[in-house]
Amino acid sequence: MKQLKVAIGSLGTIGYNVAGRLDKGIDGLELTAVSANNTSRAVEKVSVFRTPPTVVNAEELSMHADIIVECAPAAIFRQIAEPVIDAGKTLMPLSVGALLSHWDLVDRAAQTGARILVPSGALLGLDAVRAASEGDFESVTMVTRKPPAGLAGAPYLIENNIDIDNLTSPLLVFEGTAREGAKGFPANVNVAAALALAGPGPDNTTIQIWADPTVNRNTHTIKVVASSASFEMKMQSIPTTEKPATGKIVALSVIASLRAQVSPLVIGA
Repeated sequence: MKQLKVAIGSLGTIGYNVAGRLDKGIDGLELTAVSANNTSRAVEKVSVFRTPPTVVNAEELSMHADIIVECAPAAIFRQIAEPVIDAGKTLMPLSVGALLSHWDLVDRAAQTGARILVPSGALLGLDAVRAASEGDFESVTMVTRKPPAGLAGAPYLIENNIDIDNLTSPLLVFEGTAREGAKGFPANVNVAAALALAGPGPDNTTIQIWADPTVNRNTHTIKVVASSASFEMKMQSIPTTEKPATGKIVALSVIASLRAQVSPLVIGA
């Protein structure tokens, strides 16, 4: 079986869960390195693993692995991603919104032989959207509803003085393109960026974001009208306890995407 060495950029909620699952053992995958803002704390966290990975600086991850999973704050996306692309390795980014702002890395990957694999994360139906993109789109829209705590601290809310504390009813806090949404809500709408890249692009994908005190799950409703098909999908992702903005299924999506790189049978595009 093909053996892939995996490194993880950042040991937050997603990164630590993915690292722990890899440490338990998945045929064909070997966790070799991790990076974190607090190196000593990271060493302590992985010390309980059966085979503790090497803790390195973010820029050094590509030296230790074939595929590097980026699950860090969007502000340090390039710090992790650029060395991977330059080394011709495979990058699996979760900060998909940040990728839109660093599109030169996609062009650079074409030159170095690197690959950028975007997992589905908290989104369903990307295979159908990708298939539809081989034809023409009329419209692609997404409505995201999150408990207010899951949107707290978003730059767009701060810049526009939008108060979502003590809400008693749903509040529409944003409507615009996926590109605009990714800038204003970097920790919340990576799903919109992934949808846009699978479909008609970030400037032709419309997104609404609601702060909704009536829901306890991160909910995404997608409507696609294309020349080949029209379909509607709804996803209710259970938030993690540690980080309400992140759904539990995101880490599982990373594991599934990694497994597909070494599995003799792959379902879906």
